Amino acid sequence: MPADEQQVPSVWARPRPQRRDQPALSRRQIVSAALHLLDTEGLAALSMRKLGACLNAGATSMYTHVANKDELLELVVDEVYGEVDVPATGDPAGWRAAVTGCAQSMRATLLRHPWIVSVLGEAGLAYLGPNVSRLTEAMLAVFEEGGFSLQAADQAMNTVVAYVVGVSTSEAATLTTLARSGQGEQEWTERLLPAAEEAARSYPRLRRLYAGQRGRQVRDSRDDGFRIGLECVLEGVAARLAPSG
Repeated sequence: MPADEQQVPSVWARPRPQRRDQPALSRRQIVSAALHLLDTEGLAALSMRKLGACLNAGATSMYTHVANKDELLELVVDEVYGEVDVPATGDPAGWRAAVTGCAQSMRATLLRHPWIVSVLGEAGLAYLGPNVSRLTEAMLAVFEEGGFSLQAADQAMNTVVAYVVGVSTSEAATLTTLARSGQGEQEWTERLLPAAEEAARSYPRLRRLYAGQRGRQVRDSRDDGFRIGLECVLEGVAARLAPSG
């Protein structure tokens, strides 16, 4: 099998090209422009051609750093994860508080860039990126300091991250819909509730849930729901994976 076919298909798994002359564009410039395009116009707007136009550069300049759009997304995903607050170590008794702060920061970061939830499962080997690696190492360290074995720390971290990404995916979908509608979250929800209650006429529990949402602040409800769910996750992680002693 040719050597190039054996390479791992990831921007993080191959050496960066060495050039004696200074390339017209830096990797940072490309990633910054791609992130801006994604934040302002969404995932559907991203293409190598459009990015080149934004940078006033030809494809050759970009292909020095990224082989294709998939590699570009790996870079941008890692850039976004660089915004997440890395949990501080050094307090074995405070592992829950440290993980909670990190989880809240991760949720906030994902919701600042709602397009990202659509690509997390397709972002190749994004976990090899430096920002994701730094965050992962810190989370593992926090759990280990709290008495978890390394294997248990890995399981606990993955469980917390899965919860955060799962909740944020649903929230990001709602926020994306809101952005298209031009309405505020509170206004949009209040207009939706009558239709939701009507659709739930044959489902008494759903109808009561929808009725109970009238007059509530939607953002506060989302924040409370995330906090309570995270507390449940951490309680389960502690009961199942933390040392009994």
